[in-house]
Amino acid sequence: MHPTDRLQGETPERLTERFGAALTPPEARRIIAHVVQRGGDSLLGVQQLRTSARKAVEAELPIGQVKVLDRQASQEDPFVKFAVALPDGAVIETVRIPLERKGRYVVCVSSQVGCAMGCAFCATGTMGLSRNLEAWEIVEQVRLVAAELRASGEGRVHGVVFQGMGEPLHNLDNVLQAIEVMSNPCGLAVDARNITVCTVGIVPGIDRLAGMRTRIRLGISITSAQTALRRSLVPMEGKYPIQEVVEAAKRFHERSGRLVMFAYALMGGVNTTDAEADALAELLKRMPARLSLIDWNPIAGLPYRPPTPEERDRFHDRLAGMGVPVIRRYSGGKDIGAACGQLATESTRKSRPRGARREPGAPASEAGETSASSDQD
Repeated sequence: MHPTDRLQGETPERLTERFGAALTPPEARRIIAHVVQRGGDSLLGVQQLRTSARKAVEAELPIGQVKVLDRQASQEDPFVKFAVALPDGAVIETVRIPLERKGRYVVCVSSQVGCAMGCAFCATGTMGLSRNLEAWEIVEQVRLVAAELRASGEGRVHGVVFQGMGEPLHNLDNVLQAIEVMSNPCGLAVDARNITVCTVGIVPGIDRLAGMRTRIRLGISITSAQTALRRSLVPMEGKYPIQEVVEAAKRFHERSGRLVMFAYALMGGVNTTDAEADALAELLKRMPARLSLIDWNPIAGLPYRPPTPEERDRFHDRLAGMGVPVIRRYSGGKDIGAACGQLATESTRKSRPRGARREPGAPASEAGETSASSDQD
């Protein structure tokens, strides 16, 4: 048994393969439905499960435990942020995002504790990286939100976006395993078409997703289409230039048939110029995609500002006039630090944790992009 394996990171198929004749497929389905869907904390509550099968699973795969330390509901919009404590004491943040259709929500999940990418404009990027999340720790973020929605009668989880703390493509094995559980009918039953994995451009990871012919969505944060500016904001530009990232995105589209979603955080006076709009239009001119413009959200200590309405409108109109399929996205939860780029827990936002790593040239995620980021094409 791997010391970090937990039942919430398994699918019925994986359980059956792991335990062989000791566990029947129907028993495996009942176990996962009991633990992942219903949040059972013991296998004693599983119906029609042989004692020998229960004991075999209990000996190999305990049920993981996390704890909600804090829950903050925005006073401006229906966003909710959760601070979640993991078994080793690390704390991550998860955001519940409302969709336009009442009763449907997206969960913005973290994939790492902190982030090694060091993007200049992102709160998580100031933390450094402590560790990757295990698959079950990713699943638990969605399960906790789903359980709250079910208990309150407010609705259900319609989609998941990997746009919280960390760079998902630097933890891709665990991300993919978590997606298997989330999309499994006995797990969280979230349609894979409503799951979005976001990155600022880890080309090998994008190509791996393309090779899988996956049904999930791909989101890419551009920040700037001009090499020198982007490199000053996103160090990963030095390793994977944005032109190479877009070429990888084209390969993903060709193999999956899914539109790629490009996100662009507008920073007033930094990346809102006419020259930037022209470079962006040139970059995307042969790329079937959608471009979302998002206002950068203020973060204490960082030397940036949101765009003025005039800057935003001029930039949008110039892109639209050049034929770029561009839309504005709403980034909510600003008053609780739950908006795009703001995720960083209070326990770690003041200083980088001891032993934390930051790799030159690696991206930080932009959390909580949109209330519509997981709608189907």
